[in-house]
Amino acid sequence: MNVETAKESVTQELVKFAVGTQYADLPKETIEIAKRCIVDGTACMMAGSAEPAPEILRKFAREIDGKPAARTLGRDSMKVPVHLAAQINGMSGHALDWDDTALSEEKDRSVLIHPTIQPLSACYALGEQLGASAEDFLTAFILGFEIQVKIAECISADHFTGGRGFHTTGTIGIFGATIASCKLLGLNYKQMSNAMGIASTMSAGVGANHGTMAKPLNMARAAESGVTAAKFAALGMDGPAKALEAGRGFFEAFGGGYDPEKIIGRMGNPFAIVYPGISIKPYPSGVVGHPGMDTMKKLVEKHDIKPEEVERIKVLTGSNVINPGPLRILHANNELEAKFCVAFQMASIILRRKAGLSEFADDFVQSPECQDMQRKVETAIDPEIDALGKGRIVSKIYVTTRDGETYFEESDRYYRGGPKNPLTWGEVSEKFLDASQHVLDPGNANTFLTLAKDFEKLQNLNEIMDTVTA
Repeated sequence: MNVETAKESVTQELVKFAVGTQYADLPKETIEIAKRCIVDGTACMMAGSAEPAPEILRKFAREIDGKPAARTLGRDSMKVPVHLAAQINGMSGHALDWDDTALSEEKDRSVLIHPTIQPLSACYALGEQLGASAEDFLTAFILGFEIQVKIAECISADHFTGGRGFHTTGTIGIFGATIASCKLLGLNYKQMSNAMGIASTMSAGVGANHGTMAKPLNMARAAESGVTAAKFAALGMDGPAKALEAGRGFFEAFGGGYDPEKIIGRMGNPFAIVYPGISIKPYPSGVVGHPGMDTMKKLVEKHDIKPEEVERIKVLTGSNVINPGPLRILHANNELEAKFCVAFQMASIILRRKAGLSEFADDFVQSPECQDMQRKVETAIDPEIDALGKGRIVSKIYVTTRDGETYFEESDRYYRGGPKNPLTWGEVSEKFLDASQHVLDPGNANTFLTLAKDFEKLQNLNEIMDTVTA
C-alpha cells in the first residue's frame, strides 16, 4: 500500500463509512454484542452515579443552569443541557472503572480503549433530545465504537503507556462520541468531516491520573466534547479535512505517526465489536488485573487457604499489567487507588474470596486486615511473560503459608469476560442487577433488562430511559 495515498484518505474513509452505513448494513452479531454492551455500560452508569465524582458534575450543572434537554441516568437524575448530560453520564459510566475494554492482540499494545461509554453517553443524551429510534441509536453506537477502536489500533504505540502516556479513553474516545453524535444528528459528509477536525483539537487525557477522579473525567470530557464537536459542525463550524493524518494532525501530534495497514480498508471488516472484540468486566477495576484475581480465587478455593495462614504472596506478570502498565500503584489507601493496585486485589481475594463493589470501598481498603495483607504481596515483571507481548495478559501467583507450603497457579489463556470467554446475557444481566441495587427499585431494573433484550424493536428511548432515570 502506498503510504502517501493512505495519508490522503484516512479521515475521508472513516467519515464516508460512517455516513454511508445504515442499520440494515450491520451484521446481526454486532447488534447482539452491542445490546450486551449497552446493558453493561448502563449498569456501570447506575453504580457509578452514586460515586462522589458524578455528584461534583451534577453540582456544577446546577450552578451553571441551562436548557433542560436530556436526562442524566441513575442517582439524582436531572434534566440538563445535552452536552452536560453526556458529560455526567460519561463520568458515572467510568467512575468505578467497571466499564468494558477493547484489548489488542498486537505485541506492541495492550488496552486499546474503554469503548462503550463515550458513544453510549452521547447516544443517550442526543437520542432523548432528538427522539431517536432504537435502530438509529444502535447504528450510531456501533459506528462510534468502530471508529474509535480502529483509530486506537493504528496510532503509533508511542501514544500509549510507556510512550507519551496519553489515556486513549479520553484522547481517542472523543472520536467515538463525535461519530455517534454526528450520525444521530444526520450530518452529511462535509459536516461530519468538520466534526472530526473539531474533535481532534478538543482531544485530551493523560494517564498520570489513574487512581484519582481525573481519570473518569477523561471519559466525561470525551463524551461531552464529542457531542459539542458534532453540534458545532451542525451549526457551520469547519475543521481540517485530514484531521487524523495531516502533518501536525492527530496521529502525528499525539502518537508520532500511525500504521495505515491497520486502518485503511478495515472499516467494518470486521467490526471491532466482534474482533478484537470486547471484554466485559467481572470486577470494578482495571481489566489487566482480572486474570490475576480469577487465578488467586482459583488457588485459594482449591487449597482452602485461610487469611491467617498466609505468610507472603508473589505475583509475576508483564509490564502491560504493573508499572509502567495501568496497575502501577504498589499499595492502595483508598478505593480509587485499589482499582490500579495488584496488592489490594490479591488481598481482597485472600480475605473475602471476592472483589466486588463492597470490597472496592474505602472502609474495606483502609481496614487493618486489608492494609496488613497488602504488605505481604510482592509483584515483579517476569521476562518470559513480558516476551509474549502487550497483547497477552498473564499472571503467575505463588502463595506461601506460615507452615512453609507454597501453592502455585497460572492464569488461564482466555480470561473470563474476554471475547473468547465472554460473559453470557444472564451474567451481564446479573451484573446490572448488582450494579443498580442501590439506585433502582427491582421493578425498574427488571423492566430495563426486558426492554434491552429486544432493544432494536423500541420505537423510541422514552420507555427504557424512564426505567433508569428519575
